[in-house]
Amino acid sequence: MYDTSASIIAESWQVLGQMAPYLLLGLFVAGVLSVFVSPAWVERHLGGRGFGPVLKASLLGVPLPLCSCGVIPVSASIYRHGASRAATTSFLLSTPQTGVDSIAVTYALLGPVFAIFRPVAALITGFVGGYLVHLFDDSSTDGPNTVEPSTCGDSCCAEQDSENMFLRILRYGFVILPRDIGLALLLGIVIAGVVAVLVPQGSLGTYIGGGLLSVLLMMAVGVPLYVCATASVPIAAGFMYMGASPGAALAFLIAGPATNAATFTALWMVLGRRTAVLYLITVAISAVACGLLLDWLVPTMQAVMPTIDNHVHGVTEGGWFYDTGAIMLLVVLALSYFATGRQETTAQQTDEGHSNAGVCSRERPMELAVEGMTCNRCAESVRRALTGCTGVDSASVSLQDGRVVVTGRGLDRRRLVAAVTELGFVVNHEGDTQERGVHE
Repeated sequence: MYDTSASIIAESWQVLGQMAPYLLLGLFVAGVLSVFVSPAWVERHLGGRGFGPVLKASLLGVPLPLCSCGVIPVSASIYRHGASRAATTSFLLSTPQTGVDSIAVTYALLGPVFAIFRPVAALITGFVGGYLVHLFDDSSTDGPNTVEPSTCGDSCCAEQDSENMFLRILRYGFVILPRDIGLALLLGIVIAGVVAVLVPQGSLGTYIGGGLLSVLLMMAVGVPLYVCATASVPIAAGFMYMGASPGAALAFLIAGPATNAATFTALWMVLGRRTAVLYLITVAISAVACGLLLDWLVPTMQAVMPTIDNHVHGVTEGGWFYDTGAIMLLVVLALSYFATGRQETTAQQTDEGHSNAGVCSRERPMELAVEGMTCNRCAESVRRALTGCTGVDSASVSLQDGRVVVTGRGLDRRRLVAAVTELGFVVNHEGDTQERGVHE
């Protein structure tokens, strides 16, 4: 038992070491993108009709480090700010499948062939989905649950961050993003280590070693087993170690990050049931088609770049470079949890101080219980939406318990709730502890 545990730890450390240097670089690039490609910038550049916005939305979604849950509020916001339903769907499809961080990890564990083909598959998926919505989901057929896009004149579209640009890059790249993906990433690494130790190499090759059935099986595994784009890579590497073909592993990498219950519910609420169905159809078709295409291309591509098999658990043991990278990544993950928790505590204390010291100058704060926030990007989207409402001075969002405290004058509860629900989240009225007499 001791030997088995030690072997699992050693294998997991190998996987962590191989991906750490690339992931750290990817996190920094993600921080740069978060500053120069902000949600407000995305909203301003994806408006309009036709195929141009659809292609731009798909292209823009590929490098952005947003998981399936984090992309929901951004997509709902760009739709509310004038993007077409087709462009919004395209963005929803291409974004969660990849990101600069997941592309870096894909290169580290699966090689350059995968690292190139995966974002291309995400781009194609986004464009095909947007095209299908453009053809079959006319805007005049909106269902009762859809939210009409509107032109925004609130402060959210002109919001400026006074924090130093380099600090914003570091805060997102090495605090916010690691906090969102850390646990899932470590779990994926441990799963890869367990598979390497307990499952004989190539043992499932008969079932998932290639062909249509293999791709369908791996897609079926990915749909209910939601993991983010980065954390899914070591799991896919584990499947390939057990004998999965590259195409079957790609089907898992497409279906897993792109599908979960929260995404489908938000799609249904914001864009309508027809768009939600077209979204699922696109994911299924893309997973199968791209998986089969990759299996067809791999023999030729391996002759030029024979790296796919060599990258699965292929790290050199004891390499100081990989060990140093692993240690640095673990430090970043640990500090991100400490820093995020400290920020939430500070925000709550600041809000309490405002409510106690400013009773004479503003109304008492209003509290909302918001369901569906699963990452810091979700929380930031809720905060931006609320601070853009008339009369709101500040909004404090606690991701852990879904508690949102809004302060200001003349607060309109219905408008605040609408601002949150337009992002695809749910306001639990029974859980609210609203101060009576503020608006009603």
